Formats: sequence, C-alpha cells, structure tokens
Amino acid sequence: MAREAILPAGDLRGRLRVAVPFSLGPTHFAPMLAEMARRHPGLHIQTCYSDRFVDLIAEGYDCAIRVGYLQDSNLIARRIGPVHGKLVASPDYVKAHGSPETPEELAGHQALMQGTEAWQLMDGDKVITVRPQGRFKADNGTALVAAAAAGLGIAYLPDWLTHEHVASGALVPVMTRHPPPPAGAYVVRPPGQHPARKIRVLTELLIEYCDRSEHPAGL
Repeated sequence: MAREAILPAGDLRGRLRVAVPFSLGPTHFAPMLAEMARRHPGLHIQTCYSDRFVDLIAEGYDCAIRVGYLQDSNLIARRIGPVHGKLVASPDYVKAHGSPETPEELAGHQALMQGTEAWQLMDGDKVITVRPQGRFKADNGTALVAAAAAGLGIAYLPDWLTHEHVASGALVPVMTRHPPPPAGAYVVRPPGQHPARKIRVLTELLIEYCDRSEHPAGL
C-alpha cells in the first residue's frame, strides 16, 4: 500500500486501489470514484471492476465495495446504503413452468445462480435459507438477467439490474410472499486499528451519495 500523505489543504496523495462489482460499479459507483479523483488531484485511484470475490490482502487492495450479505471474515465493513432485490422470471418461463409460491415449490424450478450459493428469503418475520438447483450459472449479474429474460429460470437479483425489465414486462416478480431480506452495500477493508484517511473519505462520499439518492445507492 502506498504511503498516504495529506497536504495542508486536506488533499490526499498516494494510491487508492478499490475492488468494485462489475454488475453495478461502472454505472453506480464509478461517478463517485471520479468525483473523489476530481476533489483530490494528488491521489492515484486504481479500480478493478469484477464480480469475482477479490482477496483484498493477497491482491493488494486498500478496500472493496461489496453488495448483498457479508460473509464472516476478518475484514472490517462499513455499511453505505441499502440494497433491494427480488426473485424474477420471464412470462414465458412462468407460463411453461408455473410460478412457485413457497420455498418448497422453488426446489422444483430452474435457478439461475452465480455458483452454489444459498438464497435467503423471508417467511413472515423469519429468514429461511434455501439451496436452489439449476443448470445455468454465470459470475455476472447482467448475464443472469439475460438468462432470466430468455426464459431459462428464476433469478435472485438486485432491483438495479432488473427494474427496467420488470417495467417493460420482460421479467415478472415471483415468490412475492417470500421476498429477500434487506441487504446492504458496504465498504470493506483489511483489519487494522484505524482506516486510512483515503478510505474514510471514500466511504463518506459513498454514504452521502446513497443518502441523497431517491433510490438509495440506485440499488
């Protein structure tokens, strides 16, 4: 990690390496990273846009923006805003295979997933975990949207990826009585007693953006 320096005016120097999800980073977070670079001309910002799980310590990143439900780890996280999502499928898929109403019925459907992940759903006030199965997998949310629109199965996706398709009727919500629990967007960093000032500045900028957005974080 490059040594950080602070100019008398409060500008930042050094390098800031950030890992950001590809599915939303270029559209949602890239403007904020550009704004940070504009405010701090002495700061060198390097951003990696990828939906793969980046090892911050091994790969030399200062921090990452992560979305959804954080896994247990030794990383330190700061929540920057809420994330809203739903289960969706195409009208053709629903016409051919029906729309599941319960978590038990979901097991009989094709799920579109990034890997072997579990899905969390609300059952009243309780959060339940289901492990769906499916033959189509992709490590990118945009690709899963395309698969859902093509009628390949049911996808569990954030609203920022699906809202236009839902609005046009290309996708329809399913399992509406069992929605996903509230999730969030976070800045995560390697453990340490105090975060570098550049990480604090980025985090506060992102929180400010989420707070003033009509749909927080656009998510």
